Amino acid sequence: MTDPTTAPEPVAHQKIDTSVPHSARIWNYWLGGKDNYPVDEEAGDEYTAVFPGIVTIARSSRAFLRRNIAYLVSEAGIRQFLDVGTGLPTAENTHEVAQRLAPDARIVYVDNDPMVLAHARALLYSSREGATAYIDADVTDPDRILAAAAETLDLSRPTALILSNILGHVADHDQARSIVTRLMDGLPSGSYLSVNDGSRGVDPVFEQAQDAYNNSGAVPYNLRTVEEIATFFDGLELVEPGVVPVTQWRPEPGSPTSEVIAEHGGLARKP
Repeated sequence: MTDPTTAPEPVAHQKIDTSVPHSARIWNYWLGGKDNYPVDEEAGDEYTAVFPGIVTIARSSRAFLRRNIAYLVSEAGIRQFLDVGTGLPTAENTHEVAQRLAPDARIVYVDNDPMVLAHARALLYSSREGATAYIDADVTDPDRILAAAAETLDLSRPTALILSNILGHVADHDQARSIVTRLMDGLPSGSYLSVNDGSRGVDPVFEQAQDAYNNSGAVPYNLRTVEEIATFFDGLELVEPGVVPVTQWRPEPGSPTSEVIAEHGGLARKP
């Protein structure tokens, strides 16, 4: 448990490569954050020069996650969250949204970037009633993730698995589906899966920008069709309205929802 009265645990020294753009830092830049390097800003600016709409996608993705968590806490009664590929801390992080509604919520963040882990430990303080923990692990190692998460979460109780803009880093679709299946197999009935990712077949300019980014030397992020994203929820009970553009998933009153953006997501319950 992380407590604001205690100092963050030291992070083991790991080399942070500032010569290659990193998706978490670029995403942070698009969200208006400061935890990035010139190489990330340059890559982000090159991307937005081709496709300015990426900033809307980044911010709409964050808003979708916030609404997911609010639903999970307030309507589904979930108090445990496993956030894999969390990215750099910004505003409205998973534990902040969850613990604002339920102070006893427990959250485990997972990432394999040393900069992400360092900032998470330094900035993401839990409420006194709840807990936060940080795991250094890769999304491609679901068994390690589940074993480490069990040190903070009671995985015999319903838990929400969050995979926000992370599965695109797994190039092979069958492997990505296998990872989701293995993680959900480790969670009990009544657990939930939240997924959102960039979608192919919606905006050709977005696809052009993403292809250029993938060829830049950065870690590639692979867009998937809406149908492919929907397969991550196979065997689960989708919460209405299903897999839709993130702007159209249970929008807050007064929010514009007419824009169809190339970022789709959904939320589903394990029966």
